[in-house]
Amino acid sequence: MTSHENIGEVRIVTLEPMRVASVHGFGTEPEHLAWTKLEEWAGPKSYLNDPEHRRIFGFDNPNPSAGSPNYGYEFWIEVGQDEVPSGEARIEEFADHLYAGDRVEVVGDAYDAIPDGWQRLHHWCEEQGLRFGNHQWLEQHLSAPDGENGFTLDLYMPIVR
Repeated sequence: MTSHENIGEVRIVTLEPMRVASVHGFGTEPEHLAWTKLEEWAGPKSYLNDPEHRRIFGFDNPNPSAGSPNYGYEFWIEVGQDEVPSGEARIEEFADHLYAGDRVEVVGDAYDAIPDGWQRLHHWCEEQGLRFGNHQWLEQHLSAPDGENGFTLDLYMPIVR
């Protein structure tokens, strides 16, 4: 699971090791492509109905690059030890890591709200004198990214002590 200590609204979090199924999208809106793949793979297994035990994380992969409208987005969903790769999903192991975490309520344009959230979190880490880690930054999706009604993310900035 997750252990954490609160410091203001931002919290220092250790994400424990987990096994995940991973799906990937690439294009001008890869989040939507990857979410569709996740729904197609995890939906029939009822994995999307258990967010407490099957957390969903995402991140750019590869990151956007200057001059190209295309980039990638990868979704992870927690799975058990008996899960095997199938269809679009591959299985990966995630080691425990330390993060600074903050919540973002996305209403309106996600392409403004999410980068603004990351910028605030980055600035907060710098103000606290935290050292940034090299492990994967993550966006935990606490609700489906349906766009119309908004959605909620926990942002996890990699740090080291």
